[in-house]
Amino acid sequence: MTAPPAPTAPPAPPKQPPPPVQARIRVRTPARTAGCTISADGSYAARLARAAGSPDAWYPERWTLGSAEPYAVPLPGNQPEEPSTEVLPMADGRVLVHRVAGERHVFTLLYPTGPGTGEVPLGAVECGELSLLPPAPGGTRAYAVAPGTRSSDIWLVAGGAFGPEHLAAVPGRCSGGVWLGGTDRMLALDRELDGRTKTVAVDLERGGEVSPLLQIAEDSDDRLLLADADSGLLLIRSDAPGDSRLGWGVLGGTRPVRFPESLRLPDLTVTPFAIQPGQVLTPEACGVALRIDAPGPADPAGARSWLGLWRPAARQVQQLAAPAGWLTGSGWWTRDGELCLPYATGAAPCGVARVKGPAAPAVAPTVAPPPGPPADSPTDPPAADTPLDSPAAEAPRDDVPPASPPPSPDPPKPSATRPVPLQQAPLGGRTAGG
Repeated sequence: MTAPPAPTAPPAPPKQPPPPVQARIRVRTPARTAGCTISADGSYAARLARAAGSPDAWYPERWTLGSAEPYAVPLPGNQPEEPSTEVLPMADGRVLVHRVAGERHVFTLLYPTGPGTGEVPLGAVECGELSLLPPAPGGTRAYAVAPGTRSSDIWLVAGGAFGPEHLAAVPGRCSGGVWLGGTDRMLALDRELDGRTKTVAVDLERGGEVSPLLQIAEDSDDRLLLADADSGLLLIRSDAPGDSRLGWGVLGGTRPVRFPESLRLPDLTVTPFAIQPGQVLTPEACGVALRIDAPGPADPAGARSWLGLWRPAARQVQQLAAPAGWLTGSGWWTRDGELCLPYATGAAPCGVARVKGPAAPAVAPTVAPPPGPPADSPTDPPAADTPLDSPAAEAPRDDVPPASPPPSPDPPKPSATRPVPLQQAPLGGRTAGG
């Protein structure tokens, strides 16, 4: 007689992801501000698109920009997205989606699977306000900031070991977000603290160590809008000149922040959105793309937004009509000075218009300063009590920079220093991203 088989143990239940982490704030998620988000290397873009025949139904869409002809791939889920859903392209072609359900911020990676859409759940964070930071260099990780009234939390939401990871808590309420250098180590944030907003640099490899970065005057609100890793060019908005103005400086240079009159367009809002890369040691020659908005709501054709092209060495802004269907506020430069603008129309649902920027004037290379202190040597900010109209604090208003010193045959390479605060006079401490 054969014995019955021994009973087998029931299969182990699948591992469950850890519960979401509770944050400390209770506010809303901001709406999107640009037509699409472009990866740091310009290979992919992602946006929310409207479903045909359903103007209130949104779905994520990935654009492949690195091919001979751009093309779009829809990534619809089981239900339409909310207009506040954020999307961000990753380097491998997947799209990170940030959805909000009450006070839960849910993160998912989407990818095409033939006729359908594949999803990789990443987990959730419970808090009030939280928004994705711009695409990080490298494109393998994605970050978010959750601002609060007393402190702000920085999260790694994609690319970590498992689920969202809390990286740092920065005192004050933080907004903005600009990557410094060619890696995702140094992050610049606009921090509101004690009634003033100043840009600080956060070292994500040192547990969120904070260093002052932008301090034009003691009582001014100073924000960093864009930074270029190749040239060190910075685009800044500050009320140090008396009202809110656009200015520029060079991280690692020795000249004051400048506020050109050409960037002051009365009754219009001017927002830089792309800097030409590859202009090593010649930041004055970088092309800068500007979004120009007239007051009031935009009409269906988007006629209240158009383009501006500018270089720090130029005396004027070249204003151009935007291409039909421009994904407003988005675009990227090539190294040879061509501005690429994504657009979508009924006839061309995925297109890129190319605009040749104005010829760059001859600019002498900027000499790099001597290396700063080592990375583990803290740098104290310069004194902030110099009045703005003093010789040391003068912010020139003309558009033509002073003559550059002759180039050095072998300029010293910047060391891995922490950023030095940018104040009234010299802009110092070129930061290395790694």
